[in-house]
Amino acid sequence: MGASYQEPPPFPQDLKVNVQKSFMVFPSKETARKSMFLSNIDQVLNFNVETVHFFAANKDYTFQAVAEKIKNALEELLVPYDFMAGRLKLNPETHRFEIDCNGAGAGFVVASSECTLEEIGDLVFPNPAFGQLVAKSIHNLGKDDTLLCILQVTSFKCGGFAMGFSTNHATLDGLSFKTFLDNLAALAADKPLAATPCSDRHLLAARAPPQVTFSHPELVKLNTHLGQAEANAPVFDATQENLDFQIFRLTSTDISKLKEKAKAKPEARVSGFNVVTAHVWRCKALSFGDEGKDIKNNLDRVSTILYAVNIRPRLVPPLPESYVGNAVLTAYASAKCRDLKEEPISRLVEMVAEGSKRMTDEYARSVIDWGEINKGFPHGEFLVSSWWKLGFDEVDYPWGCPKYSCPVVYRRKDIILLFPDMDDKNGVNVLVALPTKEMAKFRSLFHELLLA
Repeated sequence: MGASYQEPPPFPQDLKVNVQKSFMVFPSKETARKSMFLSNIDQVLNFNVETVHFFAANKDYTFQAVAEKIKNALEELLVPYDFMAGRLKLNPETHRFEIDCNGAGAGFVVASSECTLEEIGDLVFPNPAFGQLVAKSIHNLGKDDTLLCILQVTSFKCGGFAMGFSTNHATLDGLSFKTFLDNLAALAADKPLAATPCSDRHLLAARAPPQVTFSHPELVKLNTHLGQAEANAPVFDATQENLDFQIFRLTSTDISKLKEKAKAKPEARVSGFNVVTAHVWRCKALSFGDEGKDIKNNLDRVSTILYAVNIRPRLVPPLPESYVGNAVLTAYASAKCRDLKEEPISRLVEMVAEGSKRMTDEYARSVIDWGEINKGFPHGEFLVSSWWKLGFDEVDYPWGCPKYSCPVVYRRKDIILLFPDMDDKNGVNVLVALPTKEMAKFRSLFHELLLA
């Protein structure tokens, strides 16, 4: 067993993208004007998420036909997803963000690249140039007219193409974006919706009065009420350090062997996410710091890892699976670096699993109520953000499933990303950005601890 890691491969830094058309699209039917309540989870996620979905050429569908089908499907989809054609606004009385479902429209861009998919190279490795496949705005709109959804379709010289989405995170989380894509694909195939979206965000409203029944060390208070802080305040502060960036690939065999090693009892069930996260946590925590600093002090340092948990099935009663808002909260695990170094992997996996088990109905409600009182964000040493099992590449469009789907990645020391592999559906790619010395330690630990 031994995972491979990959230095940045040669890839084009300019995809030579030319925008051909840029315009607004609107719901295909008139929708009711209303103001949509946003939960306390939605409130702090006012930033854009950019994803790119690559498709191989299909002889039965020209790019022009694909672009037209996607545009028409999006127009239809903006009826049940009317809020995606709305605008975010701050209510001056409540100091909370709301969505004005005013039918003002979403953006649509048609573009072409002078590259082939083969020239782009390894789609798994996040090329900063992928950002050229996602439109940031639509021309001739006022600077205050900020769209919640823009879709760009870009053709490649080989006949393949990409769909690039920019969506405001307050509208959808990863799971509801997957449902959004399933519905887009269904409408493009002239089929009914795959799932009817449930957009009643009052299901995650705070209790009255708020009841914070747990301490929440995973959250940091900013001492302002929701909606009063700067709208695009970051969840994590980006470091100004120069960072190396590498992918560590774990095959399905690697993960299976790790899971066997992590079983405290033969009958114990260990999830792939928990064992990969535990392994990454140990490597990240022990690679931290300067060589000149006291090793003992570093081993006494407490490391806190954060990771997302879907609360839909954990609430009482459970949320509908098709709930469209953000229904993911941040779980955490904390330990001294000494314990992370000396404890067996089975104990680390238990600590990660305990963070998820902590997320009961009452705990989730306590987090939401905490947000009613405080403006705050998740707080820890780093966040594991998993796109591994979201299934974006399983969405079945008339022209086939994507070759690969991924977010546009920005290099962050405090965020480690898990992505699916193109060739091994049960394998995972771990994307890490660290200063050079820390990266060398991380790489060494990653392999040593796999083989231990």
